[in-house]
Amino acid sequence: MDLRHIENIIKDSESDSAQKKETIISTLQTKCHDDTAIDSGSALQLFLDHITINSIPGIRNSSVLELYSEDCLKEAIKLLYEKNVFGAPITDALEEEPKPELEKFLDRYIGFIDFATMVLWSIEERDKLDPEIKHEVCEGINTNGIFSMLEKIPSIGKTKVGELAKSFLWDPFFPVHLNDTLFQVLLLLSKHQLQVVPVTEGSNVIGFVTKIAIVELLLQSSGLDWFDRISDKALSEFRLENDGRLVYVYGDQTLAEALHCLRENKVDGVPVINRETKTLIGNVRVHDIHLLLDNEKFFRDRRNITVEEFIQSDTRKSELTTDSTLTQNLGGLLSAGALRLRNKFMPTMDSPVTNKKSDTLKQAMKTLVESKNNCSYLVDESRHFIGVVSLRDVIMQFAPPGIDSRIKGGGFFQSALEQSGCHLNNGSIVHDR
Repeated sequence: MDLRHIENIIKDSESDSAQKKETIISTLQTKCHDDTAIDSGSALQLFLDHITINSIPGIRNSSVLELYSEDCLKEAIKLLYEKNVFGAPITDALEEEPKPELEKFLDRYIGFIDFATMVLWSIEERDKLDPEIKHEVCEGINTNGIFSMLEKIPSIGKTKVGELAKSFLWDPFFPVHLNDTLFQVLLLLSKHQLQVVPVTEGSNVIGFVTKIAIVELLLQSSGLDWFDRISDKALSEFRLENDGRLVYVYGDQTLAEALHCLRENKVDGVPVINRETKTLIGNVRVHDIHLLLDNEKFFRDRRNITVEEFIQSDTRKSELTTDSTLTQNLGGLLSAGALRLRNKFMPTMDSPVTNKKSDTLKQAMKTLVESKNNCSYLVDESRHFIGVVSLRDVIMQFAPPGIDSRIKGGGFFQSALEQSGCHLNNGSIVHDR
């Protein structure tokens, strides 16, 4: 049986995704009994290579906003804010001289940047000018005043989006195509610090695959032995990315300190702790940064307002969608496609998403998907903050092996091999006789 025959079995199967995965495992087990071993990277890829990007809901649900490298930073922030878009791919200005389609595409997209990164960088630059100022003096009202203030800061008023690449504020641009598979996306998200993976059709970006969407897809395999053997383990059994390094702020610290903590540590969210009780009382996330522009007072008084005052001022409770059925049905549409700046499906800042170390990986995955959050805070029985489990932590457990197939992948691949009665030896799959 050769690799092409195995691929044909997958393509010809008319069963659901769960049955297809079982078919692949059975096929690999048969293959491992053959005398001729196939490359481990190629064999393991079969597990996820039948799930195409095109099958993810919401990829085409709206147009994609693009930024140019020559755009002024202030105008870029304003555009994303007004269009309600969290992030955008960056393009170079198109040259007048025509180029072949492939060359044109490769030269066109040069990175990805998000709204929160630009705002946090701008605030940091502003505070460097005069750290003693407690209140900003803004002309105008609401967001007009903020943009007016940003324009007066020399480093911001003259800075172009393209110049931020020197500060490593961009995500690299690693696209996938509609016919690519979950395997390619897992590989990219596990090997690189990416917020999203752009999806292209022809020479244009048509949507994005988010980490939430990937975890949601992985959960569809719940009930299968190979998946449950990994996901039913307690979180205490996994080595998480931020193990031993707790990043947090106290509720009585200033909002400016919390914003600095977000940017300095390059995290999706900062937990807020009560200084006296040491308990978790909230969190400030990159997805909450737009509130600084929704309410000028937060931006103007950020070095005077406490973090607890900020999280308690979250008035979105009445706007949030709490219908679990609706959330479940729209999950795919909210997880991919357009990147919304304001997300009515996320909990308020004073309701942080939590798990315990005794919870399973599967429970954490469900918590993250249902809340549309990028991370869940680990707490003990007394609600003391003890760690973080992020979407990337989850994805790493299902990570494919590297280009060098002698390097083992995540728990999913190792479990699948063990279940098939095989192991890796010098880059090849060998049956355990």
